[in-house]
Amino acid sequence: MHNFDVIVLGGGAAGLMCAIEAGKRGRRVVLLERAEKIGKKILISGGGRCNFTNLHTQPKHFLSENPHFAKSALARYTPADFIALVEKHGISYHEKTLGQLFCDGSAMQVITMLESECRYASVKILVDAKVSEVRRDTAFTVGTDTSEYRAPVLVVATGGISIPKMGATGFGYDLARQFGLNIVQTRPALVPLAFHPADRKRYSDLAGVSTEVIASAGDSAFREKMLFTHRGISGPAILQASSYWKEGEAVQIDLAPGREATQKIREAGTRTSAVAEKALHEFLPQRLAERWLKFHPPKAWTNVALDALQSELHAWAIRPAGTEGYEKAEVTAGGVDTADLSSKTMEARKVPGLFFIGEVVDVTGHLGGFNFQWAWASAAAAGRAL
Repeated sequence: MHNFDVIVLGGGAAGLMCAIEAGKRGRRVVLLERAEKIGKKILISGGGRCNFTNLHTQPKHFLSENPHFAKSALARYTPADFIALVEKHGISYHEKTLGQLFCDGSAMQVITMLESECRYASVKILVDAKVSEVRRDTAFTVGTDTSEYRAPVLVVATGGISIPKMGATGFGYDLARQFGLNIVQTRPALVPLAFHPADRKRYSDLAGVSTEVIASAGDSAFREKMLFTHRGISGPAILQASSYWKEGEAVQIDLAPGREATQKIREAGTRTSAVAEKALHEFLPQRLAERWLKFHPPKAWTNVALDALQSELHAWAIRPAGTEGYEKAEVTAGGVDTADLSSKTMEARKVPGLFFIGEVVDVTGHLGGFNFQWAWASAAAAGRAL
């Protein structure tokens, strides 16, 4: 039996940050990571450069059953706080687009930084530590294959179930249920959408074609790139919309954002399919313009028919067959019900000493560094409360 003040389960972004904050406050912290190394999702994020935060982070960039829950933690640990840590370690970075910050070098720099901070805070990190049971009496006892660890505080930072090939499991949700907490139904988020067979037949050979669109699902709309794949549609606009999409609903796609899409056709002396293709090619890739007109030809070349064509270009309704699942999802939406947690400390209301942070909680960010910022912020809220 090994005794500590704090046991942290999970060596990802949230777990490492929480361990650092608790360790800096003189707590004896052990971090248990079931994989063979820490920070595996950090390492693959941002194409290997780690999109570690977003300058424009606000509560509106997050989904949750309780949209107010994230406000407290996000206000108390901001992008500027994490940037200060990055700069302290001499890591150079750049803004890519829309406030997204990436390392100039490798995501490994962020892992090395967090490891260094853990060492400074005397955090004990154990990898290949597969938890077999968790018990609670006057304190928490965590059993692994080889040892038992005991502490009055247990922090669960085990992430969601996205990207199972990276070792993701539903362990955190099982643990929450074990202690009587509710789970908001989980679903893949920031995930490509799959075509129905008819649409796949029409568009799958456009795989690799990309264009700027406005993709809308529910009450949310995102203006970014859309990418055709062999199975459906992806790209930032679609990944964003996927978090708001519900099964059976359509996704609305504006293929001509802010444009009078049929103006050049109307101005032409002779209105023909060739003229229409040329007009659409001004804002769509050639192959997509041709394919679009093949399956959405105007009923005539009258102004009324062109009005209908324009409307369809601005509101192409695709009804996906589904998503590409947790295997391709960047994050998991849903999770531990925020109604069961303190928004100030992330502690379970009914179970003193039990904390849930990061992706395992029902708070899901938009694409572009927001999920990392939630990891840092929720972890800091918990770590500073220990």
